[in-house]
Amino acid sequence: MRYTFFFFFSVVILIYLSSNFYLFERGLQIFSLNQNLRRSFILIFWCLVPMFLIGSVLERTYSSALSEWIYRIGAFWLAFMLYFTLAAVLIDLIRIIDYFFHFLPVFLPVMKFRLGLTVISLVSLLVIAGHINALWINVKEIPLTIHKKVSGSPEVKILMASDIHLGALIGERREKRLLEIIQEQKPDLVLLCGDLIDGEIAPVLRKNLGRHIQEIRTPLGVFAITGNHEYIGGIGKTLPYLQSIHIRMLIDEVVTLPNGIQLVGRNDHSAARGSNPPKPLSDLCAGLDPAKPLIVMNHQPYNLQEAVDAKVDLHLSGHTHNGQLWPFNYLIKGIFELSWGYLKKGDTNFYVSSGFGTWGPTVRIGNRPEVVVFKLKFDEKIDSIKN
Repeated sequence: MRYTFFFFFSVVILIYLSSNFYLFERGLQIFSLNQNLRRSFILIFWCLVPMFLIGSVLERTYSSALSEWIYRIGAFWLAFMLYFTLAAVLIDLIRIIDYFFHFLPVFLPVMKFRLGLTVISLVSLLVIAGHINALWINVKEIPLTIHKKVSGSPEVKILMASDIHLGALIGERREKRLLEIIQEQKPDLVLLCGDLIDGEIAPVLRKNLGRHIQEIRTPLGVFAITGNHEYIGGIGKTLPYLQSIHIRMLIDEVVTLPNGIQLVGRNDHSAARGSNPPKPLSDLCAGLDPAKPLIVMNHQPYNLQEAVDAKVDLHLSGHTHNGQLWPFNYLIKGIFELSWGYLKKGDTNFYVSSGFGTWGPTVRIGNRPEVVVFKLKFDEKIDSIKN
């Protein structure tokens, strides 16, 4: 597994550096008109490129307000880099076509400069709009009928949030916003489906994040599961902190709620790399009452058929962010059977959330952050007719 991680990390660094060198060469062409502009570009560009890596290391070793800002600037550069690269590739494709068909005028240095400024302006507007979009939380309501028995009211309201990513970039203000939404919605049950922590625990400890989650009050409780980012930051440090602030973590654990709903919280897929791999869903569900509702929280939406075979009624996941930055949503769709939204497969209802927070830049383009409110109705009459 160590070699797999090293290979993955090496590929990511290679892509990152290649993209930046490509942009650097194109930038030199844009700013060749004036030596002072050229020198300023070189200085600013090579200050920006290493910031994400430096900020990541500092957040791990010596978290502070300074390291947070270095990390923040570096994270935003990731978004700028992506769209600058896409724009540069598009322009180069047009140039290749022009090589054969000669439909463009000869580009003088001043025209290259103007084109470069236009691209910089458009990408800047796009990233700013994406940042505003990432702050605007969509509350999505989904009514569902489940033909199982519960005690008490046959209607249960569940609020699900995933991928909060508390840390260097997402802090107390965002956490309070989640609390406000929950207080407005008044759910019976709150389920947090992984990646509460962005990765490194140091900024979470420094800013005392997560404490507002303790203020959530619901009739049936608040439950959370691990995500891959809890393991990225080191589960040995992350899990004790979450437990210390009284977040009820379900790690390959089953609880039966007072009204009879059976809730399964799965350990994240990332645990397979350690000494405590996740248990099969069939093992977790063995011995459960098939007449009562079964809800599964599973951060990464792999192997949906496993949930269908286990006769799960509602399966909740996150992880994908629906790509977060277009066009990664197309890549995510190719990886997961369900990358975002609702799907019914067999008798199992699946939902994959686009997430509450963000990884890297607080920017979303082509999708919205969300919390999902399920208005469940348990219809015993239909169930009795079937029997």
